[in-house]
Amino acid sequence: MRIGLCQLTATTDPEENLAAVQDHVRRAARDGARLVVFPEASMVRFGVPLGQVAQPLDGPWAEGVRAVARETGVTVVAGMFTPASDGRVANTLLATGPTVEESYDKIHLYDAFGFKESDTVAAGSRVVTLDVDGVRVGLATCYDLRFPELFRAHADAGAALSVLPAAWAAGPGKQAQWDLLVRARALDATVWLAAVDQCGAGPGADPEEPTAAPTGVGHSTLVGPDGTVRAQLGGGPELLVAEADIEETARVRRAVAVLDNRRL
Repeated sequence: MRIGLCQLTATTDPEENLAAVQDHVRRAARDGARLVVFPEASMVRFGVPLGQVAQPLDGPWAEGVRAVARETGVTVVAGMFTPASDGRVANTLLATGPTVEESYDKIHLYDAFGFKESDTVAAGSRVVTLDVDGVRVGLATCYDLRFPELFRAHADAGAALSVLPAAWAAGPGKQAQWDLLVRARALDATVWLAAVDQCGAGPGADPEEPTAAPTGVGHSTLVGPDGTVRAQLGGGPELLVAEADIEETARVRRAVAVLDNRRL
């Protein structure tokens, strides 16, 4: 499977961000991508009143993503915010394509490092997998990366690949943690992992310097089921289309049967 990793920095303008998403999808499709993944909060970045910009899954932003998925014939996963029943919002991944229409609400909320996502965001509860060109794919978002049980749940549901859109907050040691955890989660669950992060707030942004609201540290990564990095971007805006040999997942699971050998 050819996967497009679309690393960008979202602005406060959903229409501007939608245009960037559509442009990246078209470029990735021209390079043969079948699955195109964008960061968490691609619709609008953190740090603005999310309740005022949240849209339903049949709203104009999601419909714009669906339109470019239909146009290009690829499946797109992109982060947005949808209204929640209690007045907060849900941190939602929209997944849409020729045979796919699904969404995932982030389960693990980023109440860490002085930021409290749960003040404005309601947690999801549903583990979500979907099929793209016959490949089962699991969905996760950013802080979910610190919880290996979710990725094992993907594997238990038949996933050979997980995707992780993120806005991985900058700060001391955060890029090193990103690199470590992305590889660890792929290895824990013996899945391919496509982790797509937002870039920093501006050119030359220092990933060691915390920001008022999560943006990202870049370094979007495709990791094989053996935990090795197969492709990785730097710190700036970039599009990468990379190949994942899905049959490798079964080979690694035969060699290192950690899913079968679990006792807890």
